[in-house]
Formats: sequence, structure tokens, C-alpha cells
Amino acid sequence: MSIPRFPMRIGRVRVPSRFLTVLLAVAAAVFAGAAGPVGQETAPADLVLLNGKVVTVDEALPEAEALAVRGDKIAAVGTTEEIRKYIGGRTEVIDLQGRLAVPGLIDSHLHFMSIGQAKQTLDLTGTRSWDDIVTLVAEAVKTAAPGEWINGRGWHQEKWDKVPEPNVNGLPLHDRLSAVSPQNPVFLTHASGHSAIANAKAMELAGITPRTAAPAGGEIVKDAAGNPIGVFIETAQGLLRRSYAHEVGRRTAEEAEAAARKTAALASQECLSKGLTSVHDAGVSFATIDLYKKLADEGRLGVRMNAMLSEGNKALEARAGEYRLVGYGNRHLTVRSIKRLIDGALGAHGAWLLEPYSDLPSSAGLNTEPLDALAETARIAAEKGFQLCVHAIGDRGNREVLSIYESAFKARPEKKDLRWRVEHAQHLSADDIPRFGALGVIASMQGIHCTSDGPWIFKRLGEARAEEGAYVWRKLMGSGAVISNGTDAPVEDVDPIPSLYASMTRRMKNGEVFYGGQKMTRLEALRSYTLNGAYAAFEEEIKGSLTPGKLADITVLDRDIMTVPEEDILKTEVVATIVGGKILYRKQ
Repeated sequence: MSIPRFPMRIGRVRVPSRFLTVLLAVAAAVFAGAAGPVGQETAPADLVLLNGKVVTVDEALPEAEALAVRGDKIAAVGTTEEIRKYIGGRTEVIDLQGRLAVPGLIDSHLHFMSIGQAKQTLDLTGTRSWDDIVTLVAEAVKTAAPGEWINGRGWHQEKWDKVPEPNVNGLPLHDRLSAVSPQNPVFLTHASGHSAIANAKAMELAGITPRTAAPAGGEIVKDAAGNPIGVFIETAQGLLRRSYAHEVGRRTAEEAEAAARKTAALASQECLSKGLTSVHDAGVSFATIDLYKKLADEGRLGVRMNAMLSEGNKALEARAGEYRLVGYGNRHLTVRSIKRLIDGALGAHGAWLLEPYSDLPSSAGLNTEPLDALAETARIAAEKGFQLCVHAIGDRGNREVLSIYESAFKARPEKKDLRWRVEHAQHLSADDIPRFGALGVIASMQGIHCTSDGPWIFKRLGEARAEEGAYVWRKLMGSGAVISNGTDAPVEDVDPIPSLYASMTRRMKNGEVFYGGQKMTRLEALRSYTLNGAYAAFEEEIKGSLTPGKLADITVLDRDIMTVPEEDILKTEVVATIVGGKILYRKQ
């Protein structure tokens, strides 16, 4: 029986009950020599995938043609002929028709709720000028009520076709934006999330004046006369976010939860449609964990979640223990990590560097978390059994994080296999690259950042620093470090295919290759999105490879990204996303 609009033959093989006993007896006779007695190993499966290419990321059996799923786990992997014996009267059968099945893809660094929020705000990722942004906001004002906040995300000044005039360090002044939105506060977040543009109304509500001082680790960009131009970098964004939070705070508890549930549902749908079966949510509150627990209890979380707590040290000291979860909700929610940020983003001149920026000699970036506070977080994490995951983009930021980790490890030699992580690890000093492997620190990187940022990295760092330590995957792997992959969505699209392509090719949109000697092999790239992602969450024993006994998390693609020409990889589409043996997404 075929199912409409699904590009693979899927159905259930229904065998009349009066023949079932006879068929099982025949199967026992046929396979007794090769597979042993018919028992648990050959009991009918719930789901079978046949006639495909199965890349397992398991060295014991790297490739196969088919697999069987019983319950939420993989029962067997092998040839189509071998797996046919798992077909019973209620087995759902998928004919892959030569398509590729891989372990369920894992995004090791994204911002889950922000993905859902981005679906409900202005999408600025396609804008190519300040003019485009002003036009989009003007259109949004036409349908907004007076006083209603207009939010957006995705702009990046380095991707604009022209520099706005007037500007401060290439950043626009708010005047034109404010002119089209006099009664609506506007807050537009940079693609990186590390800076934002606000209009006059938003600044008025936040009490921003020329005399307003920037908080530690942040910057209020001002013109030559000392007036805020509307751009807020790193922690300075909090001045505006608090004002918006006050507005949102007027919702009733029921309204707030309904909005959060909608946001989570949109995020899960987006992740599943892109082939993701597990995600690492890089920084959430206790309240968000409470929501995730409810969704997991109801079976509504969809993707499997490894969430990193982002709370202050006092709150972590008092409450982290009660929030530590491993495999909650049928292995859908794990909370055993803490997230911190030591610096900002390169695009916003916020990454903390050892030497000043090539295009802004007056700045070497921002330290967004005091080192003593981060060292205290490390103590809390070690004592309470949490993994520590610290955002570090600049070479100075990475060096300081590694030093804090090293001190914490030396102080507690009895603590083994901590798997602490550096999130991003984008720009490193040559002296610090070997420290990742030596310390056992995981480099949680995003392949797509390399090719997305590549065209303007030289402007920020200069050629020598870029070659020395920008996205140096091979050098890190050579040190013995494990690299897990992801997108940092919604900074980039959550789609793993462009990130895998970037990891395999390092080819930018302009056709140039960004230091090709650092590219991953195709298998290494796939591993960074599967088994390495599982390892980075202490889950390699239950996911990350298509191995019997592991969770049946599977991503089916319409072409073989392991062998097709490079130019065809980006054309790849997700055909099905399977989580725990259940098909949660099907291409229509």
C-alpha cells in the first residue's frame, strides 16, 4: 500500500493470521543456519527500512542496505535479504529505493526557543542593505497597533551591498528607522545575537540617553557628539531587552505558557523538517526547563533535547542539583550542562582577541564574563556533576577558558571524563590548539560559520591570524580533540546540509575555498553531526550510530552525500526524520 506524496514506498505488510504461524516456521528453517534459532533476534519488527544505503558510523559494519526497528531501538542492520526476516504482520516497511539513511543528525549548538521566536518576527536574513531593513519595518508598522513592539532578527552589516550613510564604524544611525516607526518600539537583533539596533521609541521606553553608561561587557555605540546611534553590543542589549520583558510581563501566566508552547512547537517542527533528531540547546533558564519537562511528559517535545542551564552562580549553587536530569521523558530531555559566555561575536567586534582588530585598532573585543565569576561557575559545575560549556570565539577568550578549565581539572584530579566544552572555538592562537586535545576539551563548532563568515574574516583579523587559527578543524582533530557540529541557529539556518557541506568543502558562496587544508572528510563531517554530537552529550552508548540496541533515531536523505559531486550536496533534501522508531517528519 503506497502513501500519497511520500517519495518512498511505505506500507504495512499484512499477513492473514492463519498463515502467520506457517510463515514463521518456514523462516525459522531458512535462517536457522545463518542467524540461529528464531527468538528475540528475529521477532517481527515495528519498522523496517529496505533497499537503501545505510551509513552506520559504526566501524563494526560501516555500510549496509537495510535495518529493522523494534520499539524505539534498532533491532538489526544488514542486507535487505537479511532484514526481510524481521517483517511481520504489523511491520511498517519503507522501501528506500536507493536513498541514504544515516544516524539521526544532532545539532550540538543551537538556541531552540529562539528558532521558534524567529518564526514569529521579521526575518532579516535576506536583507542586503539598511534600506531593505527600513522598508521591512515600515511595512510591519502598517499592521501593528500603536505601542506594539516590532522585533526582527538576522541582519549582518558585513553582508550588505553598501555601507549605510551616515554610519559609525559601518553601523547605521537610527534616524530613518525611527522616522518610519514613531509610535512602535523596534528592536532588531543581529544575526549573531550579539548586537541589536533599536529605534528612538524603544530607547525612550528603556530610558536611554546620551548620559547612559554601558554595562560591563557591553557597548552603546555613539556618534561624535555622544548621542546613541541605536546600536547596542553584547551586554548593552539587556538595557532594551528589560524594557521589552516588562511589556511581555503583562501577559497572564496562561497567556505566557501558551505563547511559549507555540514557540517550542514551531522550533521542534523546524528542526524535524531539517532532519534533526537531537539538539543541544545552548543556554536556557530554569523556567524553560520546566516547560520542556511538561512537553516531555506529554510526548510533545519531538526532538531529543540536551539543555544547558544559563543562570547566575548563586541560582546554580542553590538549584542546579534539583534540575539535573538524564534521559527524562523516555530519553527526550537531559539537563547536565551549564552555559556561559566569555566574549562576544567577531561580526560585532565583540570576540575577545589577544591583539586589536585589524579594522578597529582601538578595540580587542569584549570580555563579557569576569574571569573570577567564570572560575566560580567551574567550581559549581565540577562539584555538582555538570558539564561546563563556555562560548569563546576570540583567541584571548579561548585561552582564558582553557586556563580556567585546566585549573579546575588540576584542583580535582579525581574527576574523570568531564568532557567540558568550548562553544564555537572559532579563532585560536597556535599555542592553544594542542591544549584542546591535551585537556580533553570538546570543540563544539559550527561548520557553516566558516563559510558564512569567511569573506569578511580577513577584514577583522588579517590574513596571518586567519590562517593560523580560524576554524582549524584538522589542527584540532590532530591534537586529539573531538569536534561536534551544528549551526548556532537562528544565527544560521538550522538546516544541517549547508553546515555539512561547509565542513566537507570550506567553499564560500563566492566560490572560493577558505583554507581547504582544514576541511573534514565526508565521513568526519557526518561523524561530527552524529557520533561526536552524542559523545559531546555523554550519549554515545545510546545514539550517534546505527547500531543494534541503540535508539532508532534515523535521518533519510534523498541523495548520497557521501559520494555525490560536491556541487550536488547542497541540493540534498530530507525525506524522513525518525525519532525512536516513529516517523515525525515526512517530505510531502
